[in-house]
Amino acid sequence: MNTVSEQRQQVILGINGMTCAACVKHVENALMSVPGVNSAQVNLATEQATVQYLKGLIALEDFREAVKDAGYSVEGIVDETSETIASDRLSRKKEIRTLRNRVAVCATLSIAVFLGSFNEWFPWIPSFLQNRYALWALATPVQLWGGSQFYQGAFSAARHRTTNMNTLIAMGTSVAYIFSTLATLFPGFFYTQTVDTKVYFDTAAIIITLVLLGRFLEARVKGSTSEAIRKLISLRPMTAHVIINNEEMDVPLAEVVVGNILVVRPGESIPVDGELCEGSSTVDESMLTGESLPVEKSVGSTIYGATINKTGSFRFQATKVGKDTALSLIIRMVQNAQGSKAPIQRLADLVSSYFVPTVIVIAVSTFTLWVLIGPSPVFTFALLAFVAVLIVACPCALGLATPTAIMVGTGRGAEQGILIRNAEALEQSCKVQTVVLDKTGTLTYGSPMVSDIVTTQLSEEELLCIAGSAERDSEHPIGKAVASAAKDRGIAFKEVSRFKAFPGHGVVADVDGTTVILGNLTLMQEHRLLLNGLEVKASELSGEGKTPIYVAINGKVTGIIAVADMLKPESREAVDAIHHLGLDVVMLTGDNDTTARIIALEAGLNLSSSKGGDQLLAEVLPQDKANHIKSLQAAGKVVAMVGDGLNDAPALAQANVGISIGTGTDIAIEASDVTLIRGDIRGVVDAISLSKATMRTIKQNLFWAFFYNTALIPIAAGVLYPFFSDGDVPSNLTYILGNYGFLNPVLAAAAMAISSVTVISNSLRLHQFRFKRN
Repeated sequence: MNTVSEQRQQVILGINGMTCAACVKHVENALMSVPGVNSAQVNLATEQATVQYLKGLIALEDFREAVKDAGYSVEGIVDETSETIASDRLSRKKEIRTLRNRVAVCATLSIAVFLGSFNEWFPWIPSFLQNRYALWALATPVQLWGGSQFYQGAFSAARHRTTNMNTLIAMGTSVAYIFSTLATLFPGFFYTQTVDTKVYFDTAAIIITLVLLGRFLEARVKGSTSEAIRKLISLRPMTAHVIINNEEMDVPLAEVVVGNILVVRPGESIPVDGELCEGSSTVDESMLTGESLPVEKSVGSTIYGATINKTGSFRFQATKVGKDTALSLIIRMVQNAQGSKAPIQRLADLVSSYFVPTVIVIAVSTFTLWVLIGPSPVFTFALLAFVAVLIVACPCALGLATPTAIMVGTGRGAEQGILIRNAEALEQSCKVQTVVLDKTGTLTYGSPMVSDIVTTQLSEEELLCIAGSAERDSEHPIGKAVASAAKDRGIAFKEVSRFKAFPGHGVVADVDGTTVILGNLTLMQEHRLLLNGLEVKASELSGEGKTPIYVAINGKVTGIIAVADMLKPESREAVDAIHHLGLDVVMLTGDNDTTARIIALEAGLNLSSSKGGDQLLAEVLPQDKANHIKSLQAAGKVVAMVGDGLNDAPALAQANVGISIGTGTDIAIEASDVTLIRGDIRGVVDAISLSKATMRTIKQNLFWAFFYNTALIPIAAGVLYPFFSDGDVPSNLTYILGNYGFLNPVLAAAAMAISSVTVISNSLRLHQFRFKRN
């Protein structure tokens, strides 16, 4: 029987018609109203909705209907295929082109209206442009054609008894336009009411033009936020060279299946993931790992789709295709992260859900107040204050503040091989106080390596040649380490015969006619061999956490080869960098305390009780690792766990932030919040630093978004009037505040547009984030 988690399915929908944070809430509520939907997160920056629902209960049409009923539309399902990305890019280009044309036409007409409205400033303007009927004729296309999308959005929201940014724009500009139209057609009526027949076609036209300009700039810079995914997609080739019936044929990438043998030539992109079976080469994997140096590949090496073959030609067998490739996994993780919602965004969402209705109430109250107590002509000043409040309060920036920063931050991380699963992980990472590091495979290589060679008669190469030859076919990790060390030095193996293994002790073999005994102290004692004083060195090596292996040739012990799980060269640097961030480091391992302590000190942990909060937790059983994380959390620590093995998965899941080494197991990667594809733990520091930079950007964005709305609404409402009630506004501020301190609605529109562009531009600065390991 399937569990609930197995029945859940996720889909990413392209949403059209959203303009502000209030729209985000409306669409989320609409999607959540569909029976069977578990969660819905809408991203204004990507114009996408990530929906989790019960499999088999809901069809795409159900989502379409729900979103349509809310006044918006579903463009289709978004996935990581190149066709979808290309289509999305084309639609964005079309949107940008349409907005550019509208802005150009509306700006031309608005400038003409503005010049004609201020003949005292521009006496050289032809007299026909100063005629109100001419101004009406010029402003009407701007209002009805240029502002048509605002009316459509406002009417659609009104039909569903909701409000959004379009409501504010449509109401504000319509009031100014309709008042001016009536004042033009029936000047006598307004003359008797207000003793002033000034028209505000310039206000309505310029507001619409500025809002359109803001949307045009938004659309342009939004395209840069998802550039990371497009770069990854563009590296995937469209076709592959597949061997079919011993002949090489070019087939579409979609037709490649697991088991196919493919050919790759120098300079070509590798189509899918696989295992190299013939030839050798160097491969540029920077698009996956951020590592600039090419990686050597030989028979048996794993290769990844969309990486670039640099030198030799080779053949490989496809092991993962389509959505199972490493590239597709990365794209899905980045898409999910960019579409997810950080906890800090909930405040913005909560405010936005009440914001537009509140602004309308404030605007109506403002109008009523100044009609009753405002300066003469009261209707005119009340009208301008009403329009200014509606326009300046549009919550566009509020809706873009968090998602744009998350998009750029996660995309920047992906470019450097740091995959952040979701926005919550990004936010939690900046709060980390303690970093728990698994030892084996994380701080160390995870497999035994030759660390020392001690010899009494032969050279190191000669001793390693004999020992490596004896162990050349060994399956034991220590034996394989000895053979690998010989291979790494380019030593040619000798002929071996009469090989016999003694499990747990060592081996005996004839190497090129010489009897060789290779093993521990017990094996030497069983063969009654004299150690010739080497037991002192062996004891010293054991004290350093290394495993000494005696080498006896023709019945005489002639040397020791020590094997250990070696510390990675970058581990000390990583620990120092973590300390530099002001964080504590805990090493967690199942090894004995002596060996673990040696590695911990080599890695730079401060284990002295007088220094910091570093700890060593040794001899920990796999099932107890998660409990140690719980203990740290119970002490009030926000914990990041870094690991790579199967037994690390529970601890990774328990930690506030689980960080897996990408070279580790799939289960560990699935259980983690952050994946370091490069397998370099210095990426832990980069991930935490990137999260801090992203959260700092989000807070800056939210400040500016709230600042514009909260600081300018009172000014637009006329809070400065008591200071300038005598009409003594300084001359250099009269265009901004008029004669009595009322904010010019045109400048309110400019401030609103500037706020959105400021927020997005600030987010784009994350593209310049510097990683310490580069």
